[in-house]
Amino acid sequence: MTAPAAVIALIGSLFFALGAALQQFEAVGADRPKLLELLRRPRWLLGGASILAGGGLHIVALGLGPLTVVQPMGVASLLFALPIAATLHGRRPTTSELGAAAVVAAGLIGLVLMVPESAGPVRFDLGELFTLLGLSGAAAALLWAGSRPASPAGRAALLATASGVLYGATATLVRVLVDSGWNWAYLLALPVPALLALMMLQRAYAVGHFGVSFAALQIADPVTAVAFGALLLGEPLPTGPVPIVAAALAAAGTVALARTTPLENRPPRAGRILES
Repeated sequence: MTAPAAVIALIGSLFFALGAALQQFEAVGADRPKLLELLRRPRWLLGGASILAGGGLHIVALGLGPLTVVQPMGVASLLFALPIAATLHGRRPTTSELGAAAVVAAGLIGLVLMVPESAGPVRFDLGELFTLLGLSGAAAALLWAGSRPASPAGRAALLATASGVLYGATATLVRVLVDSGWNWAYLLALPVPALLALMMLQRAYAVGHFGVSFAALQIADPVTAVAFGALLLGEPLPTGPVPIVAAALAAAGTVALARTTPLENRPPRAGRILES
């Protein structure tokens, strides 16, 4: 079933890329994109539905094939997203832009394969829950503060990294929630990092450097999942040169994207997102 799993995961990546590009197109240009405003935009909602469909297909693929095949297919979403976003903004992606994305994708394959497969039920207590929320929240706050004086590309990267940290915390919490029998304390805590991650990501998208935002998000998410898995769930950290090389490639590709991807302007249409 490996081939069907790879195909389904690849289609899921396309849906995820389409959703991300649509949401960025709606958020771009606003200093402080408001989630309630975005929720009134059909195209943004369509992007959300596309992302959910991509996630559902990824879960189906994981049920059919091994993680080592399915996870790298998810990396293709970056390569899909750049041409889609460029088309929405009325341009074509440059060769250098796609080359930088390919370098990020190569690094991401190494990073996503660092995420360990679950070897059994994972649990933590309420103290570890607060540690998860506190550390991810503090890291996101520091990244947000650091983004304020940064250049547009740097701001997009830092805000998207903050979102990736919060999404990584959300993924860790979901793992524990499923394995612990749907504990109500964990269930009530789940929307906190998830909603903060969504809002932070829209701010990253609003800056205008979509490729940088999307790459930083995809890098931060698996790295955070591995870090929390080691810190709170007792999972081993990956060793050897592969993680170092993968991280270096992903970082270098993101820097190259910041230099090659143009800054998108606010779409010239009525009913634009209000700024405050």
